[in-house]
Amino acid sequence: MADQVARIAVVQGAPSADVQTLFWSLAERWRPTVRLAGVLAEDHGLPGRACSAGYLCSLSDGARYPIFQDLGRDSQTCHLAGDGASLAAAAVRRDVDAGCDLVMLSKFGKLEAEGGGLRDAFAAAIERGVPILTSVSKVFLPKWESFAAPLFKPVALDVGEIEAWRQTVRPRAGLLRPASAARPANIP
Repeated sequence: MADQVARIAVVQGAPSADVQTLFWSLAERWRPTVRLAGVLAEDHGLPGRACSAGYLCSLSDGARYPIFQDLGRDSQTCHLAGDGASLAAAAVRRDVDAGCDLVMLSKFGKLEAEGGGLRDAFAAAIERGVPILTSVSKVFLPKWESFAAPLFKPVALDVGEIEAWRQTVRPRAGLLRPASAARPANIP
């Protein structure tokens, strides 16, 4: 892959909260000139919970998809729930099919490693050749590598490094089209 550009940039090993803060900042920076699709994480904001999984927020329309069950104050159990992530993945797939320049997905985590969550959103972007910016924690690296190797490039949690990667995957005028325009009408 030395002569090819990695279409996926993945932040590895950084704290999730730091990654999401940077991703939100980049989304705001890019929004005026980049057609973004994807979802980023937002904390649930509930006090006294052991797990911070909250919402996945759509970059295209602001929809919020809950990915938690409220198990009550002082619960020591992770409350991650996959139904909202599956709905978010379906929405991202529709956005990718409609046409976009870049997909930002909060992370490849537990749900995706088990075959659910945002996995279909990742697959949609990969199938269409749309660049992806995401993150993966060390614990899920083997599953990530099995899923996405050799299509990705590790990047630091660094604006300059991520911007440099984005410049290598920027679309040239007229290259990306919506899925409906991707094939002649006579081919199903």
